[in-house]
Parts: sequence; structure tokens; C-alpha cells
Amino acid sequence: MCDTLVATGDATQDGVTLFAKNSDREPNEAQQLVWRPAADHPAGEILHCTYIEIPQVAHTHAVLLSKPFWIWGAEMGVNEHGLAIGNEAVFTRLGYAREPGLIGMDLLRLGLERAVTAREAVTVITELLERYGQGGNCGYLHSLRYHNSFLLADPHEAWVLETAGNHWAAKQVRGVYAISNALTIEGEWDLASRGLAQTALERGWCRSAEAFDLQRCYSDWLYTTFSDARRRRSRNMALLAERAGCITPESMMAILRDHGAEDRPPERGLVGATTCMHASLGPVRGSQTAGSLVASLRPQASLAWATGTAAPCTGLFKPIWLDAGLPEREPAPGGVYDAATRYWRHERLHRATLQHYGPRLALYRDERDGLEQRFLQGARELASAPADERRAYTAACLTEADAATARWIERVERAPARVGLAALPHRLAWRGWNRTARMP
Repeated sequence: MCDTLVATGDATQDGVTLFAKNSDREPNEAQQLVWRPAADHPAGEILHCTYIEIPQVAHTHAVLLSKPFWIWGAEMGVNEHGLAIGNEAVFTRLGYAREPGLIGMDLLRLGLERAVTAREAVTVITELLERYGQGGNCGYLHSLRYHNSFLLADPHEAWVLETAGNHWAAKQVRGVYAISNALTIEGEWDLASRGLAQTALERGWCRSAEAFDLQRCYSDWLYTTFSDARRRRSRNMALLAERAGCITPESMMAILRDHGAEDRPPERGLVGATTCMHASLGPVRGSQTAGSLVASLRPQASLAWATGTAAPCTGLFKPIWLDAGLPEREPAPGGVYDAATRYWRHERLHRATLQHYGPRLALYRDERDGLEQRFLQGARELASAPADERRAYTAACLTEADAATARWIERVERAPARVGLAALPHRLAWRGWNRTARMP
């Protein structure tokens, strides 16, 4: 499950398009921040994606990716031209391919590596979709197959692209928009695949071409309902709309940390989900936010704010400029605890906080907010500085965030965790995931 947001320049405070996404995956499915420089490739080179091979193109753009450790593709990312893409699992009435193909995360990365604009990325993704199809298991320890929607944005425009099998529709969006594991395009779009409405007519999903509605005709009711997708999207759209005209990176970070109108604590309930998602006991609460990203999309020197860790409510957004890249190459995390990786070091804090969420978060929330605000102010002051100076600032922020995480772990693990019986199923679920991950 995921949530992706965009605010085009007419809805933001400084006129710069803002993109944001929470990537929700299985609890022990570590996510990695990856920087890949631009590259030229020889004729005939073959590219190994998650499940299949396809021909490589002559040139690929520099990209910053946030990706599950075991997948070639990515959940979200930004390229050197200020193109950002996030994808969402969507569940449709068309069957899911059993044979290997490109998965949605592969299509996302291919769009970032091969396109300069959002409109061009729509073409890249849909041509690949029609040629190779989408298929393959997208779950880590539990098999999960789905189709995909995408939110694509660049400094000048934004598009939503929604797919069902090899069919698709795309629409340019202006102002604010959000997607959350459910089809959103209804009866109007700007581009679409051949046979989109005809397939629905032939299967009896609508009565006439004039009555065709992508969302209504193609959506699978069961999975869409239990993902709580429509309620999450409605909440995100409302939060974006109430800030329209003055949306900032801080606004996007706040929405990614949102726990709903009732500020729902993670230990409550066996169903339902919030934008800042926490896994718990029950078949429909098996996902947690494993990575978060906010991006200010400029033609030059776009700035991404990435956690590189799970649960944005317990973590910090750090600045990474697209023309400067990551200053380090950390070891890739895996599916078990590894203190050498930032993701798993932060998991000690995240999982200790979950044992008594409200009181333990309060032990460092104000310090988190103050430190993050300092990062934001420093990044604004360095907006016109040389790339090597901005890269050094990213390194300093990463180091300071790591030190703060270590302090907070010690503080939280010393605090008592007194919870009632109602939280027992939640704690039992996390005890199992911690055992599998070999948490210290």
C-alpha cells in the first residue's frame, strides 16, 4: 500500500512543483536509497530488470531511487531533470499475469532513466507496458500481484497514469492530486490505450461506450475496499486542498506523517490504514511505511528530501540534490537486522517506539522537528551554492541524523512501556516480525 501526492506550481508557496510519496511494504522489507549517475551504453546491451531482460537504451539519466532491497526497480524516485515518479498497487477485475513481465517498480525506474518530462515518461512506460506486459510477484515474503498506477511530475506539469493489464489511461492534472491504491480516473482522460472501453463492454462491466468509467468499470471491489485506499486518498486530497496556494515541503512532510483525522495510534484496530502506515496484527494490516520522499522539482538542482528509513513519524527527512548526488555508498540492507545500514539502525528506534507509541514518540518528537527545520533552513541558504558544497551539507545532515537516532534509541529503550490489553495483538505481531528480522 502507498500514498503519492503532487502539488503543481500554482498550488505551492514558491511556485515550484512539489512531489511526495510514502512507500508501504512488508515490515522486514528494507528499503534502500540509491544514486545512479547518468551513463552511456553500447549498442546491443541487455538490461536485467527484476524478472525479465530488455534492450538497454543508448543513454540513461542520473536518478535517485528509493527501492526495496531485492527488486531492480523502485517505489519512487527523481531524475536529474526534475522528473519524479511514484507508483501504487491497484487491484482490478482483469486477471494478473502469471508469466514474468515488467513489474510496476521496473516501469517506474525505466521511466526515470529514459525520460526528461512527465509526458515523455507516460510514453516510455506505456510503450514498455504494451510490449512486455506487467507481471510477476511484487511481495517479499508473501506473494502479491497487482496492476499499477503512477503519479508523474516535472517542473512544468503533472500526469496520472492508471493501468489494468496492458490497458491504460492518462490524464494531465493541475493544482493538487493524490493516488492511494485505487483507480481515480473516471470518464475523462487525455490519452488511453486502444480497446480500453471495448474490453469493459465485452465483459459486461458497462452498458455502453458513453457510460464507460475507468474507475467504476475496472476496479476490484474487495482489495480496493480493504486497502482503505479511498479513505486515505480523500484525507490526503482534503489536506492538500486546505493548504492550496501555500504548500511547502514542510506541508508535504506533515501529510506523509498523518495518522488520520482522529490521530489514530498504531496499536489500534485490525483494519483500516493511515498515510503514515504502521503494520499490526490482521490480514489487512501487513504493511508499514518503509520509505518516504518529498521533492522540490526545478529544471536545475532539484532537491529531494528522503528519510531512507521506515515510518516518517519516527524519522528525519534529509536533503539530497539531484545534481550533487549521495555523498556516500552505504551497504545495501537486507531482510534481517544489520547495524551497518541506516535503515536497520533506525528500525531499533521505530520498533521500540511502537511498543508504547504516544509517550515514547514524545521523548524525541520536538527534537526531531527542530533538527529537521534546521536542515530545511540550511538547504534554502545553500540553494545557489556549488554542487560539492551542497553534497557536503547532505553528508553533514546524514551524520547528524544518525547521531540523533542513536541518542533517541537510548532514550526510548530506557523508558517504560506500559500498555493495556487492547494493544496486546499489536505487540504480538511485532514480536514475530522482530524475531524473523533477528532484532537485537
